[in-house]
Amino acid sequence: MSVDTSVDLGGLRLRNPVLTASGTFGYGAEFAPFLDLRRLGGIVSKSLTLEPRSGNLPHRIAEAHAGMLNAIGLENVGVDAFIREKIPALAAEVVIVASVFGREIDEYAQACERLSESPRVAGLEVNASCPHVRSGGIEFGQNPQLLASLVRAVRRASAKPLLVKLSPNVTSIAEMAKVCEAEGADAISLINTLQALDVDLETRRPKLRNGLGGLSGPAILPVALRMVWQASRAVSIPVCGIGGIMTAEDAVKFLVCGATAVQVGTASYLNPAAAGEIADGMVDWASRRGVSRLADLIGTLQPWS
Repeated sequence: MSVDTSVDLGGLRLRNPVLTASGTFGYGAEFAPFLDLRRLGGIVSKSLTLEPRSGNLPHRIAEAHAGMLNAIGLENVGVDAFIREKIPALAAEVVIVASVFGREIDEYAQACERLSESPRVAGLEVNASCPHVRSGGIEFGQNPQLLASLVRAVRRASAKPLLVKLSPNVTSIAEMAKVCEAEGADAISLINTLQALDVDLETRRPKLRNGLGGLSGPAILPVALRMVWQASRAVSIPVCGIGGIMTAEDAVKFLVCGATAVQVGTASYLNPAAAGEIADGMVDWASRRGVSRLADLIGTLQPWS
């Protein structure tokens, strides 16, 4: 049977609910040899700063049980180079969501304003939750007052659809989601990686030079599902679910828990075509069960009676 895969993510009209997660898919063109990017709902760029950023020193990635640790440190080419060099490398049909990071609120706002000048940028995702930088990011994501100020500033800076990526390292994800909604966010993305540590016993040093890093992959999927469910029940704006999605069934679970769309991250390291296969697999899953619209699955989790 035919399945309608389209969804509306806070004003972003997507051909299907599958995007790629920031920091796991480069700037998109790197994956073009393995995957027709037009098969996806869209891509979310590496987090972009006003000026180019070199990131952390190696070791920056390490395997973990059922996942991986990373502390890349938001290395990126900067906003201007992204607009000038990276966007033209993508087909016109590719929906581009630009992820934005800054050390201060004003830097976020300036980056959002600059990116909004590009007609190819369909929306913005504010990275308020990076767990492996030494300033900014996680402080905004953990402090409701700072988060409110950040969202308010970037909302003033851009009329583009605005997503805010939240940290899982908080007491109440529902409260943080409410803050974003109150300040004008069009949608929220969650979760970012979980702050984590692993040790090399031969050297008795952290496996990452930064010490702490972000844990991603299948290990965090149940945590992400829980937080998506809690956030989606607390706000009326859409939720984009992230965390440990490896299969189409994983992605469908996020929709059932209240997500309107999902982002595929760590899976792309194992299989560069993963996001496209997951998008196709969701159609197959729905078709076999007589589901004519993927959007009909959103928020259909049933409690035990």
